[in-house]
Amino acid sequence: MKTGLAAALSLFAIIVLSAQPQPRGDAPPALAIRPLPTPAAADSGEPQLSTSAGGVILSWIERRGAQAALRFAERIPGGWSAARDVASGADWFVNWADVPSVMRLASGELAAHWLQKSGADTYAYDVRLSHSSDNGQTWSSSFTPHDDGTRTEHGFGSLFQMPGSGLGLVWLDGRAMTAGGHDGHGSGAMSVRFAAYSADWTRTADVAVDPRVCECCPTAAAVTADGPIVAFRNRADDETRDIYVSRLENGAWTEPRAVHHDGWIINACPVNGPMLSARGRDVVIAWFTAVGDQPRVFVAFSKDAGRTFAAPIRLDDAGSLGRVDVELLPDGSAIASWIEVSDSRAELRVRRVSPSGMRSPAAAVSSLAASRASGYPRLAAHGGDVTFAWTEAADGSTRVRTAVAAIPGSASR
Repeated sequence: MKTGLAAALSLFAIIVLSAQPQPRGDAPPALAIRPLPTPAAADSGEPQLSTSAGGVILSWIERRGAQAALRFAERIPGGWSAARDVASGADWFVNWADVPSVMRLASGELAAHWLQKSGADTYAYDVRLSHSSDNGQTWSSSFTPHDDGTRTEHGFGSLFQMPGSGLGLVWLDGRAMTAGGHDGHGSGAMSVRFAAYSADWTRTADVAVDPRVCECCPTAAAVTADGPIVAFRNRADDETRDIYVSRLENGAWTEPRAVHHDGWIINACPVNGPMLSARGRDVVIAWFTAVGDQPRVFVAFSKDAGRTFAAPIRLDDAGSLGRVDVELLPDGSAIASWIEVSDSRAELRVRRVSPSGMRSPAAAVSSLAASRASGYPRLAAHGGDVTFAWTEAADGSTRVRTAVAAIPGSASR
C-alpha cells in the first residue's frame, strides 16, 4: 500500500538467505492440502477469514464496473454456501492490504466492516460498520466507530467478540495527521484506537491504545481468557518499528510492550502487520521483520495471555515477503502461513510449529505473484480442518482461491 519501501521490498524478493537449523526430533507432520472450489467470482480479491462456534466465514471484495461489493460465504460440508452481499458502493477505498471483514458474534449476529472514501485526498477514508440479525439477508445502515470528522485515514480494522457480548474493534486512525508528510500521509502521528459496542449497538468505548504507530501495517486482535489482546507495528522516535501488543485489563488498555526487540529501524512503512491467535491463556503471534535487510518471519508463544512471550521461532526457510497468518490449535501448537521467496519465486507456505520450537516440513499451498497483487493470504482453523484463502493474479485479473487441509490428529469435518 502506502510505502516508500517498494524498492526495498522488491530487493527482498530476490534475496536468498541461508535457512537456520531448527530442532526436528518431535516435529509435527506436514499438512496435506487439497483445493476447495472458490465461491468468489472473477475480479475478486481482498480475502478475509473469520471463525466462531458456527464455523468459518470467508469474505472478499468483488468489482462490478465502478462498484465494489463486499460478499461472504460460510463453510458447509463439502464446500461453501452461496455467496451473499453485505454492501456495495462506487466510493469505496479498495486496497490490497487494508481489507474488509465479516464475522459472527456470540449472539449469532453478523458484523461487517469496509472502507469508504470521506474526501478527495488519496487516504481520506473511514471505517464503516454494519450488522445483520437474519444471517446476512438484510443489513443495518452503516456507521463509523469514530466521530472525529477529519478527512484522514481510518483503516486496517480488526473486529473481535467482546467478552460476554458486543463487538470490539481496533483500527489505525489518522486524525492527528495533517497535510503533507511522506507517502501521501500527513505529518504527525498515526494512532491505534479502540471502540466497543454493547449488544444493542450502543457505543460504549472510544479510546486510544497507542498514540504513535506505523502508518499502514495491519492490526490484529484476539480474545484470551483474561480479555482482548491487540497487536500492531509500533513507531518509536528513532523509527524503530517493532511489533507491540496491548491488553484490555479492568476496562483500560495496558502500556504497549514489544513482543521481541528486533530493532528494525526503517523510515517508511513496510505494510506488513502481525497476526494473533488465542485459546484460553495461550497466545501465539506471527510477524515479519527485515533487520539488516534480511526479510524473515517469526512466531512466538505466550502462556500468560500475552503478558510475556517466549523467544521467536523462525518460520520461513530461505527468505520471505511476510504477510503472515497464524492459528493456535487445541494441543498448544500453531499453524502459520507466510509468503516464501526463493530464486525470485513466491509461494504461499504453511507449517505447524510447537512452543518448543519443533517445526513440521513446510507445505506449499499455492504459487503467488511476488507483488501486491497477491494480497494478504489468510488461514482459519475449525472442526479439524484448516481453510486457506488467497488472491490469484493472472492475465491482468485477480480471483480469490481457497483450499483446505485436515489437521493431523484432529477429526476432520
